[in-house]
Amino acid sequence: MYDNILLPTDGSDTVERTIEHALPIARDNDATVHAISVVDTRIVQAATGETREKITSQLEDGASSATAAVAARASEAGLETVESVERGTPAKAILEYASESDIDLIVIGTHGKSPREKQITMGSVSERVVDRSPVPVFVVRGAEGST
Repeated sequence: MYDNILLPTDGSDTVERTIEHALPIARDNDATVHAISVVDTRIVQAATGETREKITSQLEDGASSATAAVAARASEAGLETVESVERGTPAKAILEYASESDIDLIVIGTHGKSPREKQITMGSVSERVVDRSPVPVFVVRGAEGST
């Protein structure tokens, strides 16, 4: 049923819970796990010239570390993995990757933001993915108290 499962990661604690759900699904379907992290170019664009390179490097390093952590867990479970660091707006980049990589299922975590927090941060990446995804999306809520 699922040959390619996409697991977006931002390196947060919520991803741990997401992995706990994604890996059994991947194992049961002998699916490849695609770990993706998106460097949000809006953050880079907001930086000044002198700090832009430093911020870009930090974001890219963090994204690489986040995908490597997911890939390591999937590999330990005996699953084939693909890692990708993308650049752009997170929800859009996730959906583009899903389309281009023949993804059958997206397993994504959510931080469970309040309506007020969503207004301040311009919404939720997971909500945007759910609303616009052409493939099924499995949403895992983070542990209580996680941000």
